[in-house]
Amino acid sequence: MFSPFERMVAFRYLRARREEGFVSVIAGFSLAGIGLGVATLIIVMSVMNGFRDELMGRILGLNGHLDVRGISGPIENYETLTDRLKRIPGIVGVTPIIDGQVMAVAKSGAASGALVRGMRPEDARAIPIIADNIRAGSLDAFNGQDSIAIGTRFANRFGVAPGDQLTLLSPQTTVTAFGSVPRSKTYRIVALFETGMYEYDSGYVFMPLSAAQVYFRTGSAVTDIEVRVADADNLRPVARAVLGASADVPIRLIDWQESNKSFFNALIVERNVMFMILTLIILVAAFNVISGLIMLVKGKGRDIAILRTMGATRGMVMRIFFLAGASVGTIGTMLGFVIGLLFTRNIETIRHWVESLSGVNVFPGEIYFLSHLPARIDYGEVATVVIMSLALSLLATLYPSWRAARLDPVEALRYE
Repeated sequence: MFSPFERMVAFRYLRARREEGFVSVIAGFSLAGIGLGVATLIIVMSVMNGFRDELMGRILGLNGHLDVRGISGPIENYETLTDRLKRIPGIVGVTPIIDGQVMAVAKSGAASGALVRGMRPEDARAIPIIADNIRAGSLDAFNGQDSIAIGTRFANRFGVAPGDQLTLLSPQTTVTAFGSVPRSKTYRIVALFETGMYEYDSGYVFMPLSAAQVYFRTGSAVTDIEVRVADADNLRPVARAVLGASADVPIRLIDWQESNKSFFNALIVERNVMFMILTLIILVAAFNVISGLIMLVKGKGRDIAILRTMGATRGMVMRIFFLAGASVGTIGTMLGFVIGLLFTRNIETIRHWVESLSGVNVFPGEIYFLSHLPARIDYGEVATVVIMSLALSLLATLYPSWRAARLDPVEALRYE
């Protein structure tokens, strides 16, 4: 497509002489701008993808894909309904639970609100995000009426460990001769878990289902039945089957998309806005390519005229300047591609290095809900970014190249 002569002249023009050094400076900034834009886009999109995947994995790892709730209150005879749901194709797990809010108080006097989740001990051991992340104690002791499991951040904030006791105060009151007083009970901590999600590790208390039924006075009922399915993105057929299997029980279904709709919609909007904003970096660099090439064309008017008188066609002149501008865009894009991938693959190491150097926590878990900085490279998105950058860079070279090809050699030499 490009002859050796065209390539030689194009690359020669990119290495401007001292009196034309400003042109090479503009080319350098254009290359750096394109590379920075591509690298930043790859890094930000990968972090946004990783952030969404981590949150989905942890939210759906602890909560079911479908939440079955009673319309008029707790679900009675939940064992029968649970057995029916387990036989529905596509359902891989059914967990009856009791959820309730309490005030947790330690012997040290520390107090904080918490969410109690009561579940059967065998169900707790079957949830990987809990069973595979026990940091102290054991779920083998998670049974009886006085055992609980809490998160590591919860334990650190309260200064407790397995074997210590924690008092739970319920907002439901007990009527006594002295008036209504909050119901309270002291439990023994048997295990500490660390899911990696700040909200769970700092505010959840797991309790055996039988103990939760006694504490919240639900009798033999449960507040929810969580259903896990094989395909979380295709819930509609399973939801219809669940409603059919529970026709005699007044229930309502809440799927994971509905319960987290505002959260994940906010992530999608933020991701799209970040993509558009960071694309402007590449666009600005492309304008730098245009300005640099226009200055190059103006400075090389005499050279273009000489080339034309020696037999160079307009197409040849256009290809020379097109190649000069396209080289800047292509090299910048490839550099950005390499830097973006390397940075993304080592982002946790870089984060720790920055934190140790600056002494500042750049990714606080209490704000971002995660204890580490996630990143997942979507090579389809990377290809989109690279193609977009190359397209903008090539489009930016068309007008200056056309101007160079249209230059009249007689007019150019007349004023030299």
